[in-house]
Amino acid sequence: MSDEDTAAATARSMATATAPLASKRLLSGVELKTMAVNGSFAVDESTGERMIQALQGIIDSLEARWSALQGFQESPKMSTTATAQWVSSLMVNTATDDKGLLTQLQQAKAELPTYIEAINLAKSNYQNQDRDTGTTLHRVNGTQP
Repeated sequence: MSDEDTAAATARSMATATAPLASKRLLSGVELKTMAVNGSFAVDESTGERMIQALQGIIDSLEARWSALQGFQESPKMSTTATAQWVSSLMVNTATDDKGLLTQLQQAKAELPTYIEAINLAKSNYQNQDRDTGTTLHRVNGTQP
């Protein structure tokens, strides 16, 4: 599995892991960040770092290819026949409409940093929850931390 495949799988699992099982809707970065702020999203340091590395890999890849990707906004040079012009227009519309490749990549490029912020908050949540759990266990066992 390539780094990009791993990054994509990580992003998908991160977005769906905290969603209700019956729901197929993905969480936005803002929603995940809100969950982290509220303490309902936590992740351990190692897993969080792997998730961040994967997401940062996607961001770096998009940045490196961004100028080439912008070419999808332009009609490809084709002959002047009606069919060629129709195909050329269709290619641009397909890349730039609401569900188009370029549109989706622009949204990902804007959204991924928010996921990273959420994961950083979630790592803090995990540390706090782990510390609190340790304190509780020591109290129950009658021992000092």
